Amino acid sequence: MKKTILLVNIMVLTLAIAGCGANNNSSTNAKDVAAAEPETTNSAAAATEEPVQVTKIIVGTGTGFPQVCFIDENGKLTGFDVELLKEVDNRLPEYEFELKTMDFGNLLLSLDTKKIDLVAHVMEKNPEREQKYLFNNEPYAHWRNRIVVAKDTNSIQSLEDLKGKKVLTSATSAQAQILENYNKENDNAISIVYQNGAANDTVNQLTSGRVDATLAADFVMPIIDPQSKLKTVGNELSSADILYVLRKDGADSQKLADAIDGAIKEVKADGTLGKLSTEWLGADVTEDSVK
Repeated sequence: MKKTILLVNIMVLTLAIAGCGANNNSSTNAKDVAAAEPETTNSAAAATEEPVQVTKIIVGTGTGFPQVCFIDENGKLTGFDVELLKEVDNRLPEYEFELKTMDFGNLLLSLDTKKIDLVAHVMEKNPEREQKYLFNNEPYAHWRNRIVVAKDTNSIQSLEDLKGKKVLTSATSAQAQILENYNKENDNAISIVYQNGAANDTVNQLTSGRVDATLAADFVMPIIDPQSKLKTVGNELSSADILYVLRKDGADSQKLADAIDGAIKEVKADGTLGKLSTEWLGADVTEDSVK
């Protein structure tokens, strides 16, 4: 009898264990299936989606323009142009921007020779450049160029006053173009001194008398002259939109320019562009109302 009771107890216990085991396996399998079904669905959806084709764009910029594109104390390339370009890149998943640094004077030449695809160096749109290059349409800044002299200079107010004087500028810059155009019509009356490399000793050259004047965009003054040793004089010489420069070589360039326009409109609309301008340049120079 004891054996019979023991046998019955063993059988009952065995069935109970088997039942528990079957219930646990069923629960785990249901979770696995539930987890697997969305994964299968996602995989199928992913398989039907076209992968984004990413095009690499080599962007030329500089390292010697304080607050615009320069190497900071940590050895990092940064500044208004650089950080804006990163923001534009983030909003264009179909493109990947790779920055390539060089002297300002080599940027357009590198674009001509297809070493780079885009120039980002606060480039002004002017008639001479427009004849040769493609620009995007949506400006990311706007400013005016004026004559700059030492603070104690009172004899210069216009380009006419620069005849026979030395004027500092950077080769291939919009300011150089103003001076060169004047010289073409006035028998090279101005002695143009081209500034080389990344060194920016404009203040010293003007205050020491090595040169008599320079031309500069209005936003530049607090950057190059934080101690206010210089001043702007006369009326504005030009007013220009700041844009990106591309080659005039077909649909790919125009497609990129159109995409950039869309991204610039976005950063304007959400306030990002104005914040970057104020952070790096000390003022919002992204609108047409710059004084």
